[in-house]
Order: sequence, then C-alpha cells, then structure tokens
Amino acid sequence: MTYSTVMVTLSCDQPNAGPLGVAAELAERFESRLIGVAASDLSPPLYYTSGDVAERQLDKGREAVRHRLAELEMEFRDAMRGRSRELHWRSSIAQPTKYIVQQARAADVVVTGGADAGGLTDPFTATDPADLVMRVGRPLLVVPTGISRVDLSSVMVAWKDNPEARRVVVDALPLLRQASRVTVVEIVEEDGNRAEALAGVHDVVGWLSRHHIHASAEVPAETGHVAMQLERVAGHVGAGAVVAGAYGHSRFREWILGGVTQHLLEQTEQCAFLAR
Repeated sequence: MTYSTVMVTLSCDQPNAGPLGVAAELAERFESRLIGVAASDLSPPLYYTSGDVAERQLDKGREAVRHRLAELEMEFRDAMRGRSRELHWRSSIAQPTKYIVQQARAADVVVTGGADAGGLTDPFTATDPADLVMRVGRPLLVVPTGISRVDLSSVMVAWKDNPEARRVVVDALPLLRQASRVTVVEIVEEDGNRAEALAGVHDVVGWLSRHHIHASAEVPAETGHVAMQLERVAGHVGAGAVVAGAYGHSRFREWILGGVTQHLLEQTEQCAFLAR
C-alpha cells in the first residue's frame, strides 16, 4: 500500500507554501504523481443589478478568477519542479469545497492548509478543512500555517475504538511505515474503563507490528479533557504529526460539541492526518 497520487489544494487568498511543501515531500517519499487543485466562485453582489451592467460585472469577475487560478497554477508548477514524476493541474470557476470533493476521487490523499481558529471562511473563495474532511471521502493531511514539511521522527495515533479510527489507521499505514517512532494513545472518557482502553490500544500496537510498524502504547491515568490531554501527550512524545479519526456529522454539530476534530484542525504544532 502506498500513496500513488497526492492531491494538494491551493487557496486563492491564503499562503500555499506549507501545503505545497508537504505535498512535494510526500511525492518524493512515495514516488507519487501530484495533482494541484484550486477553485473560486463569484461572490454574490451586495446589491441587485441587471442588464448590461450586470453582464459586465460578471465578465469582470470571471476574468479576475481566471487570472488568479492561472497564478496558482504557476505557483504549483514552480514549487513542484523536479519533485514529482508526474504533475497535473485542475481548476475551475466553481464553489471550492464542492469542486475539491469531486476531484478527490483521483487521489489517495489530499493535502490542505489548516483552519483559522475562530475565523470565518468565505465559501465562494476558500475551503474550510472542517467541511472538507467531512465530505472528501479520502484521508486529509492538514498543514498548519508556518509548517512546510511532515516531521515523521515521531507520529502519534489518537485512538478511539470506533470505525473512524480503524479506517484512518489503515489509510495512514504508508505514512506510519515512514515514521521513526509511533505512539498509540487513548484518552479515557470520564465514564470509561482504563483496562478496556489499554487492551484496545495494545491490540492496535500488535496489529501495526504485523504490518512491520513498531509502536508503543500509552493510556494516561487521568480521564477526560481529551483534546487537552492529547496535546500534552503529543508534546511529550515530540509528535510531528497526529493521526486521528474525524468525528461528527456536520461542521455545525462539531462546533456545538467542541470536538477533538476541531481542535486538531485548529492547532498549529503538528500536521493532522484525518479521515472518517
């Protein structure tokens, strides 16, 4: 199992150096082909107009979007020169999330930029990774601002015994094989059973060993405060990347729950490899 095709999303109004650097690194590690993808739609006007004036405004808007997408293609090709055996570019005047979700059928893994904590994303010009991870149907590697490589000296698997975590560990196998150190961690909920958690984590460690990945298990004695504890363990083991299942049925529900998934999307220390 490998990542034969890596897709990287480029933003029209945010820096792209981080996702481009990480995607290039993955392409080199796995000898992958690379697909760059970008989209932007015309934002609705703040006032109503019609006739020739409206048509001129639409033409002007389309031309501006086409120009920006052409700039992003040049940025992608310049950044990837000599880094991949095969480059492809896809772009469209379209709603970004919908377009990227559609194009992701061609990829094994999608690399994208991180979320702004508490920030609002314009759905006509940018993709929120919280939306993307729920819809894309492929593992998503989220790159925080300021990071341009995946540090695989230590990778933490945030385990929870549910289908999302089981799937993401399978999706992450190629990445985990590249890691120097893997730690499988479960944080016990307030009403959870630590003995059961330990048994589950040791099963995962044993399963990984049969895939030629040496891993260690950790279940802190303290219960609850899952996001905070995961952050503390990640710092303790020096994790450069976190592998986790993405939970929640919608971005709105995830926001209401204040979930671990949202924390991983907004934290700025490690790349987050997420799938659901």
